[in-house]
Amino acid sequence: MTRIEKAALIALRDCMFAKEGETALIITDEPQREIGYALFNAASSLGCEAMIIEMLPRKANGEEPPKQIADLMKHFDVVLAPTSKSISHTKARRNASKAGVRIATLPGIWKETMARALNADYNRIAELSHKIAAIVSKGKTARITTALGTDITMSIEGRDALPDTGLVKESGEFSNLPAGEAYIAPIEGTGNGVFIVDGSMAGIGMLKKPIRITVEKGYATDITGGAAAVKLKMLLNAVGRKARNLAELGIGTNYKAKLCGSVLEDEKVLGTVHLALGDNKSMGGNVSVESHLDGIILRPTLYIDDKIILKNGKLIV
Repeated sequence: MTRIEKAALIALRDCMFAKEGETALIITDEPQREIGYALFNAASSLGCEAMIIEMLPRKANGEEPPKQIADLMKHFDVVLAPTSKSISHTKARRNASKAGVRIATLPGIWKETMARALNADYNRIAELSHKIAAIVSKGKTARITTALGTDITMSIEGRDALPDTGLVKESGEFSNLPAGEAYIAPIEGTGNGVFIVDGSMAGIGMLKKPIRITVEKGYATDITGGAAAVKLKMLLNAVGRKARNLAELGIGTNYKAKLCGSVLEDEKVLGTVHLALGDNKSMGGNVSVESHLDGIILRPTLYIDDKIILKNGKLIV
């Protein structure tokens, strides 16, 4: 069994708890076809009534899949979506979750990520993710600083942090795969300060030069940092003002994940935080828009109220 085949089996058996007699749908597109079929074969080997469907690649993260696929998703026990653009933050995914489907998305997953970060002890990852989520959920204010110049605060009061554990056992549960983070939607309009994205940026990849993003009253107002900043502004401007909403604070908890340029894996790296712009409807927020772009911040210090969670990228809790 290859490492990809092993990882696909872990995804279906250990993460999704797929079992004989259940129905499983794999949604993929041409760039992710090989991984799609690895997951399809794993589902079939477990005795699932498995189906695979290929759609045209979406143009942006958060763009809805075709209506026919959105409708189909609601009629399966398990759905996995290895697609080149994320469908995590879509109405289609949210509606299927509400219908009781167990779902995992694998947006833009690389074979290297599949082999490395999916071959992990997800019980260990889940324990840490739950622990951090519980601390964040009790907080009123989050602040992130870095030596590069990040200094941003936001209200999280009244919002629940969610653990992305990779264990999708109960009806309606949802996760990324590979998993490993605790995340929360800051209160809209409360984010103020500057954050420096120096790891990678969704829609761009690994950064040669950091991107500096100024946030005022919950919206990114100024973005600088060379060619990557220009591209990020183009991505945001193509969608509209809501795409600049400070949507998410996430804390990586996957000990196997490595910074590689694939944000799916990068945002899970232990010792990092990420801030996202755009849609936060999927995580308890109020902004629905067809865009969700994560920026990875390296070696952060994270305060929840007066409690330090991370200090220069080292987990304190």
